[in-house]
Amino acid sequence: MNHPLYEFSYNKLWKLLIDLKWKKKDLQKSAKLGSAVIAKMGRGESLNLETPAKICVALHCGLSDIVEIIPMEE
Repeated sequence: MNHPLYEFSYNKLWKLLIDLKWKKKDLQKSAKLGSAVIAKMGRGESLNLETPAKICVALHCGLSDIVEIIPMEE
């Protein structure tokens, strides 16, 4: 069984949304995302690279402002 070498954390994104007083639905509408994508981020799953790009354009921010890649212990 393959074990992932890293995991994704979208905590920076959730904090940014709070700072902007946005709800996940606002992000979904602004970045033209489906609810399944929002759910995947809530579970810390990986996404197609175009998804974070859409979020960055909608929020006028960089990739490092919304996602953190966390190395896993072996």
